Amino acid sequence: MENSEFVNNQSQNQFELHKDRHVAFLEYILQNDKIYLTHTEAPQALRGTGAAASLVKQALEYSREHGLTVVPQCSYVAKFISKNDKYSDVLSDGYQM
Repeated sequence: MENSEFVNNQSQNQFELHKDRHVAFLEYILQNDKIYLTHTEAPQALRGTGAAASLVKQALEYSREHGLTVVPQCSYVAKFISKNDKYSDVLSDGYQM
């Protein structure tokens, strides 16, 4: 997503996408090598712009790059992964889309 910045805000346990003075976020819980993606939210100004999808994609890429196993607990994340099976390799064993 052009003119946006992806941030891992570890102090708030969330990934953030900053765009045009607005912030979409994806909350997580990190336990050992597992990351539980629990809640995605985009402000009204970013809805319909692809911000949430970009945020989830970047969070999944981050998880892959850092050797984390993803446990999607957010329905938006689960739906994104089911439509983008190239991320199935980062899913927790036994988790089916």
